[in-house]
Amino acid sequence: MEIVGSLFQSDVYQSSKKMLDVTSVRHQALASNIANATTPGYKRVDISKTFEQELQRSIRGGKESEIASLKPTVEADPTVHTTRLDGNNVQIDQELLSLSSNATNYQALTQFVSGSLRQLRTAITGRSA
Repeated sequence: MEIVGSLFQSDVYQSSKKMLDVTSVRHQALASNIANATTPGYKRVDISKTFEQELQRSIRGGKESEIASLKPTVEADPTVHTTRLDGNNVQIDQELLSLSSNATNYQALTQFVSGSLRQLRTAITGRSA
């Protein structure tokens, strides 16, 4: 039973699981940006930069308890400046590109996590799925 526990507590698995959470929250933020692309005064939102920095630090440090406790947060993106007269700073082309990239990241992460679970199933049953 220790092998099963060690799989779910490994840095790689915890990091992948957390990155799935991040891509899910980012998808919601990007969808909000796209939905509000014509809303006067709307400011683009994304995952907070401080969260991304904390996650990278925790992954590099190999601290699975820290990784698991981090919660992705969304905030107004301070790096994007308003160029439109209505005060909205969403660039729809950039948002669609980011959404596509985020979907690809999510797909890759789900394949990795699913592969880990398939390996576990194979080890338990002795048969590949």
